[in-house]
Amino acid sequence: MKKHLLLVLALLLSTVYLFAQKTITIEDIWDKFYFYPRGVSGYTAMPKSDEYTVVKRAGIERHNFSDGSVSGVILSHNDLSESSNGRLKISEISDYSFSKDEKKIVLAFDLESIYRRSSLAHYYVYDIDRKVIIPISDTAHLLRFAELSQDGSKVVFARDCDLYYQDLSTGKIVQITNDGKQNHILNGFADWVYEEELDMSQAASWSPDGTKIAYLRFDESRVKEFVMPMYGELYPEEFKYKYPKAGEDNSLVEVYIYDVANNTNVRVDLGDNTNCYFPRTYWLPNSNDVIILKLNRHQNRLDFIRYNTITRNQDIVYTDVNDKWLDVTDDYYFLKDNSSMIVTSERSGFNHIYKVSFAGEIKQLTQGEWEVNEVQFVDEAKKQIYYLSNESGVLNRDLYVVSFDGKKKRLITSGDGWNSVEFCPNGNYFRKQYSNLNTLPKYTINDKSGKELRVLNDNQAIQNMMNDYSFSKREIISFTTPDGVTLYGWMMKPANFDPNKKYPVMMNCYGGPGSQQVENAYNGAQDLAFYQMLAQKGYISVCFDGRGTATRGDAFKKVIYQQMGKYEAMDQIAAANWLKTLSYVDGSRIGIWGWSFGGYLSALSMFTSNEVFKMAISVAPVTNWRYYDNIYTERFMRTPQENPDGYDLNSPTTYAKNLKGKYLLIHGTADDNVHFQNAMELVKALNENGVDYDQFFFPNKNHFIMGGNTRTYLYNKLAKYILENL
Repeated sequence: MKKHLLLVLALLLSTVYLFAQKTITIEDIWDKFYFYPRGVSGYTAMPKSDEYTVVKRAGIERHNFSDGSVSGVILSHNDLSESSNGRLKISEISDYSFSKDEKKIVLAFDLESIYRRSSLAHYYVYDIDRKVIIPISDTAHLLRFAELSQDGSKVVFARDCDLYYQDLSTGKIVQITNDGKQNHILNGFADWVYEEELDMSQAASWSPDGTKIAYLRFDESRVKEFVMPMYGELYPEEFKYKYPKAGEDNSLVEVYIYDVANNTNVRVDLGDNTNCYFPRTYWLPNSNDVIILKLNRHQNRLDFIRYNTITRNQDIVYTDVNDKWLDVTDDYYFLKDNSSMIVTSERSGFNHIYKVSFAGEIKQLTQGEWEVNEVQFVDEAKKQIYYLSNESGVLNRDLYVVSFDGKKKRLITSGDGWNSVEFCPNGNYFRKQYSNLNTLPKYTINDKSGKELRVLNDNQAIQNMMNDYSFSKREIISFTTPDGVTLYGWMMKPANFDPNKKYPVMMNCYGGPGSQQVENAYNGAQDLAFYQMLAQKGYISVCFDGRGTATRGDAFKKVIYQQMGKYEAMDQIAAANWLKTLSYVDGSRIGIWGWSFGGYLSALSMFTSNEVFKMAISVAPVTNWRYYDNIYTERFMRTPQENPDGYDLNSPTTYAKNLKGKYLLIHGTADDNVHFQNAMELVKALNENGVDYDQFFFPNKNHFIMGGNTRTYLYNKLAKYILENL
């Protein structure tokens, strides 16, 4: 009788819980954005003063870092409207930046995205003292970018495929190049593959004294075109652009120096440019020397070339090498002595900070079996370097400071959680974004010692909303693979979890080289809300970072070299097998899904797992690395000509015949990154092997599959497929 009463009581409590819990819908996540954390609108640190700006309805406000007080309105709604005859509004500013003397602002309007990092916009310069708005170029043309010289007297910009500058005092526009042509010659901005894989779009920069411009010229003529049909008309239109696939020719890139006074262009002779990359150029403080980075095609040697614009002499001042690959970063800081720099390198087996003298001395400033993530600020006056690292824990990210001699290292943040910081230019203050596994991002202003001065946004309203919907807490988990490797993951259980029940598990993965999904951070809020919705329906969600991912040193990350996909899939399969050993997991109901590299990894894991997974979903997956771009793919695989087995033995299409269970393939037909060709390659292999699968395609959608009702539709389809097949 007592046992019967306890069962009735348990059922009653479960029923009460279900009625009390508010139900999450896809519309709540993707239409209403209920669970999406907010940032700080239009935050920008001022270039020289201890102040920052934020965009409010009335205008761009100026605040003191020290106490948050408003010191003025730099650009009011009324002033902008009056100076532009009512054409421009504060609410329509897409982006803005200041001249170094803080007397002018570059304003971007009507922003149109091109690819991942590039865009077009109308640009204006607002003269703060004179309250005058100056159009850059003319309003008939959308520009690639517009950047002020440091003295605020001129602005360089790219229009169509050529480079120009405009004198703001006279309004005179000078054309720097005149050979630009779409899909042929690009001046001052990057081609598709440089933008996507070397993290650059703008490829022109002023010398500090404003007398010269260094820029890249891309000759795309030998790069093969990729054609995508755009549906909608009686005859589909064709979108054509240059896309170099693995093993194929790249653009021929040249570095030029333009002299404003003489109106001359000088090409820098950097030797053979047929099989190399020029991923960065930097002006030294003296305005006479340019540092040009030259990366070989195998991407395991990076030369720092110093070029003198007066004598035209050049020399290599530093070289970084690796037996597998190097990652080009932005962690290169050139000191005011014009003869030394601060860099990061993996030469010790872990990413650390080095002080490099151009005379050849290399001094390691940080060391240990942990990784420096980013250098945040270099204080030359006090000879200190502020940086983020995971020394406090492989899943954490904290702010530290160390001196130029590698001593006096100090932890500034808490040592628990995930911190992102942005220093003001003089280094006295920084804005911090902090979160942890179950806490939404909190934005604060801190002084350089780490002391919190005030909160800009704590996202408490969103946190309360999550509490109303009874969000589950995630927990960190780990296990050791059959290969003896410890892997970390996170797990989200239903809020009413019962350890005596058995639950289906949906694994999500990304797993690409140098990525990290398992963090003591609240990242990917929309997907986390989706997993909370699955938890309400009785599913456990799990994510594991396997070999090839970041923050655990070269040996862990680069074991995948020339066989990308092999160890990543082995580790996801090992994770699924480990989950099956847990008493509360239904081992017959484990699924896996992912997007992009995650879509590739979910397919490869499903097809090679010998029925470990009941179902899998791939969104926008690479299915054959021969079809992906050369900079990314060759970094990890070398070329198909050099490493054919590496490509073939790690392609899901090779194992299409092994598919057993439910599989859904989703792709956008206008994906400029992972071409729809990948989906068709896999469909062809599945068809030829007579296996059953499901597919769904989004016409005219790119890699992100967004726009209109698209995301809501997509995630409803994902949810329906999971609920019906797992």
